[in-house]
Amino acid sequence: MCTENNTENKEVKSKINKNGTVNNRKVAIIGCGFVGSASAFALMQSALFTEMVLLDANEEKAIGEAYDISHGIPFTRPMQIYAGSYDDIADAAIIIITAGANQKPEETRLDLVHKNIAIFRSIIPEIVKRNFAGILLVVANPVDILTYAALKISGYPEHRVIGSGTVLDSARLKAILGQHLSVDSRSVHAFIVGEHGDSEIAAWSSANISGIPLDDFCEMRGHYNHVESTERIAEEVRRSAYEIISRKGATYYGIAMSVKRICEAIIRDEKSILPISTMMHGEYGIDDVVLSMPCIVGKDGYETKVPITLDQDEVTALHESAATLKKVLDEALHAVDNIKDM
Repeated sequence: MCTENNTENKEVKSKINKNGTVNNRKVAIIGCGFVGSASAFALMQSALFTEMVLLDANEEKAIGEAYDISHGIPFTRPMQIYAGSYDDIADAAIIIITAGANQKPEETRLDLVHKNIAIFRSIIPEIVKRNFAGILLVVANPVDILTYAALKISGYPEHRVIGSGTVLDSARLKAILGQHLSVDSRSVHAFIVGEHGDSEIAAWSSANISGIPLDDFCEMRGHYNHVESTERIAEEVRRSAYEIISRKGATYYGIAMSVKRICEAIIRDEKSILPISTMMHGEYGIDDVVLSMPCIVGKDGYETKVPITLDQDEVTALHESAATLKKVLDEALHAVDNIKDM
């Protein structure tokens, strides 16, 4: 239903949240642009939740999206969908933040950092003051840096603040590899790690097709130019967002499905291994930066990282990716530091 909650309902929810209660059938999305709306649509069809709250700086946009999406409920499962306020989302199991400036053609995700940290400065404190006790899922770009910012601003435990990371990039890699090898992409096991962006790394050393080493499977399918093919595929994955943005102005369906997948792992406590954005603490010699690495994801959010095989070149590239993010973070740290105590 697309209705505004009355004062009585808001008071009840406020009292519930004082006890840190989490409604595991409730999700909230902050930001009703292309990504937020597509994510809401994907989650409406997932049957994971019975209640979804949409927030946007443009309240009329949130109301319109909730109203539109709710009309699809007769074709799925019963669900309450409405536009609300921060008071309405305090007891959500997962708050998904997609709010942020859009990536323009030829603009990198890192170019967005200053605009979007400023937006996070207004969003995160509103969540914190309402005693939110669920999982915070950052999707806005640059996702690794904004996940770092969300951690610092909120003060929440690291397992409760995660980013969508390279879940989408890894899906793109699997899709393209599946096409290249004429095999079901669900049988492709491969990760993109590091930054969700230009310095991302295709972890070829650990890639396999249902347990068969990638090179062996490629030769079985008649492909022998391994270096040339992997370089081409990695570049195609890296350029995917730019290609889509140049043609249609934005990317949103793929990331919406990635958001749905992460929510599934959390709500169903699947213990799935997904390459999400989390803080590094010495893994591969990298510290104090958020990178996308394979992690076990369940009801408490991030549980632990999964150490995958990387060769020396990949480790070196991972360090370079971390250095790229740290350089941008150094420029933005004063903004983060200024709001840690808000």
